[in-house]
Amino acid sequence: MSEQTNPLWNHFIRAVQEEVKPALGCTEPVSLALACAIAAEQLSGEVTQIEAWVSPNLMKNGLGVTVPGTGMVGLPIAAALGAIGGNAHAGLEVLKDATPDALARAKAMLNAGKVQVKLQEPCDEILYSRACVYAGDTSAMVTIAGGHTRVVEVVCQGETRFTLDSQQRQVTDDPLAVLSNTTLSQILEFVEQVPFEAIRFILDAGRLNDALSREGLSGKWGLHIGATLHKQRSRGWMAQDVGSDIVIRTSAASDARMGGATLPAMSNSGSGNQGITATMPVVVVAEHIQADDEKRARALMLSHLSAIYIHHQLPRLSALCAATTAGMGAAAGMAWLMGGSYQTIAMAISSMIGDVSGMICDGASNSCAMKVSTSVGSAWKAVMMALDDSAVTGNEGIVAHDVEQSISNLCALACRSMQETDRQIIEIMANKVS
Repeated sequence: MSEQTNPLWNHFIRAVQEEVKPALGCTEPVSLALACAIAAEQLSGEVTQIEAWVSPNLMKNGLGVTVPGTGMVGLPIAAALGAIGGNAHAGLEVLKDATPDALARAKAMLNAGKVQVKLQEPCDEILYSRACVYAGDTSAMVTIAGGHTRVVEVVCQGETRFTLDSQQRQVTDDPLAVLSNTTLSQILEFVEQVPFEAIRFILDAGRLNDALSREGLSGKWGLHIGATLHKQRSRGWMAQDVGSDIVIRTSAASDARMGGATLPAMSNSGSGNQGITATMPVVVVAEHIQADDEKRARALMLSHLSAIYIHHQLPRLSALCAATTAGMGAAAGMAWLMGGSYQTIAMAISSMIGDVSGMICDGASNSCAMKVSTSVGSAWKAVMMALDDSAVTGNEGIVAHDVEQSISNLCALACRSMQETDRQIIEIMANKVS
């Protein structure tokens, strides 16, 4: 059997290709930067002013995060640099070609009070940004909604140049739609049987996120959690083992990303931290057991696809920290590398649901690396338990006897009751900056 003769496998591959992409910087401010870059591309003159509107959740994830290469925090600098120095065709790497001159001009525009970012309320979309960019008397407006790079409208001088109609939207969403009728057992079957060449591309996730991790270990970025733990381990306060390697190296990658390093992360479900969390623990274990490229690729595919599968049942942005669900993907990948069966993987995921299911997302910031470290620590602990035939059982809390029901229970919390939690978090954060 080949992937060409199995339509489901083709959908899996396309879903991963769509959801696992390089991203430079936190993807919420980057989404606004992309809207500004596309709007600026419609204009011929020099950008003179920017007005933007974003959804509450996008605002939440843009308030406290450093924009790569700028040394500055927040959405206004992302908008200004996107408009002046952004690459409108680079997707989540829109800021990769920004020059020092573009940054200086962006900062000058900010200092002149020519950039305004406002809350769009009411807003039906969880992920939404609309940017109106001016060049003298001319203007262009771009709206991104429903996905970080999902442009739904481009208007220039009042003339609509592009709109995403319902037919286009359906085609775009196809690769992920199949996940609604998928199971973890089908994902594992795919991972174990699909030809290696069809999934070799996922090895790029390991290369990109490991480079980010190495940069984070320099200690220059964010809360330098990874570098600090590494230092403390050398002093004898932590054990030198696989578990500490997982926490240190994964945290370091998140430190670098959230602290503004100009290296891309391989993202998952629109999030660099989710991509880091789904990647680095698998990389560490693969190195420890000296796995070859094929085994490493299958484990990374299992981790990333499982993370996508679980996150697909959640709102794109919510009050639930998605590093936890990405960590469940990592648990699957690590357990499989260590010889675990489907039952081992199911037990590890169930234990994580019983452990870190209440972790909130209170916006993108340097502290995300703390939550990443907690999630991967939980993943490793859950794998250790599962390999010894131990797990949180269906008699406890929200965990069910079936892992699919456990996942459904977790996602139901995020989709329903945690929506009020999200509103409370956004209100608290808004009061801090008002």
